[in-house]
Amino acid sequence: MVVKKDGRREQFERQKLVAGIKRACQKRTVAAAQIDAVADEVERGISEKGEKEVESRELGDLVMSRLRDIDSVAYIRFASVYRSFSDVEEFMQEIRSMEAHCGGEEIE
Repeated sequence: MVVKKDGRREQFERQKLVAGIKRACQKRTVAAAQIDAVADEVERGISEKGEKEVESRELGDLVMSRLRDIDSVAYIRFASVYRSFSDVEEFMQEIRSMEAHCGGEEIE
């Protein structure tokens, strides 16, 4: 079960996870196999914990950590939806964080 931000609980659905990753990767050079690999790693990560419930925040963090290494633009896209930035400054902070993670290189 996935515990949503508002406290609701939903059945985990791989399709929803993959759809969110695909949206972030739209028009990027991320292969379908990479998207499936991210979903596999997220599923494996939550199942290894052995708990019956996982917070949506934790799922999002797992996806973001993988996207950060695959495609910086897809990462920022996912982060913008997942973290619900309230203003441009929050968005810019995330971009600066991503640039720092990439060793100071500008995001493409």
